[in-house]
Amino acid sequence: LATRVDKDLYDEISCIPLKHGTISYNETANLVSMKASSLEDVFEGKHASGEAGRNTVVVACAGTTDLPVAEEAAITLEAAGCTVERIYDVGVAGLHRIINALPRLTDPSVRCVIVCAGMDGALPSVVAGLVTVPVVAVPTSIGYGACFGGVSAMLTMLNSCAPGVGVVNIDNGFGGAALAFKFVNS
Repeated sequence: LATRVDKDLYDEISCIPLKHGTISYNETANLVSMKASSLEDVFEGKHASGEAGRNTVVVACAGTTDLPVAEEAAITLEAAGCTVERIYDVGVAGLHRIINALPRLTDPSVRCVIVCAGMDGALPSVVAGLVTVPVVAVPTSIGYGACFGGVSAMLTMLNSCAPGVGVVNIDNGFGGAALAFKFVNS
């Protein structure tokens, strides 16, 4: 995986001939992934046997502006062989949206929830109060006014009153995915 890759850099990378694998680019996440052809059977066998289903991670984001960070986390987890359930645009400005997502958040196969949020960063605390699995909070630099480039969201997440919340750095979807991966594989 390569993170923070813009389209121009991807165009240069894609000119490199690959003999034993495929390379793909996700423009939303600015992420390049490469899959070795020798690993295709490994991941397909894992999904067929149901192993991946027990390692489901929900990736939720408050608003659509948080999508790049959420997708970075989701694609990273998928590349690691985890099953990912995406729940997007469920911010606290419309609490009914996260309440409607409760059946998916509390499914027995879910072992961790990643929550990406900017602005006030309140969504991870709300989610942690609703689920029994670890919550990885990923503050995003999205917001206006006194958001301070994601610092206000990060401080809110660090001060969560709900137990079981781990916080990674601002816009670090990859780091959030790495922490979630450790939770589901411990």
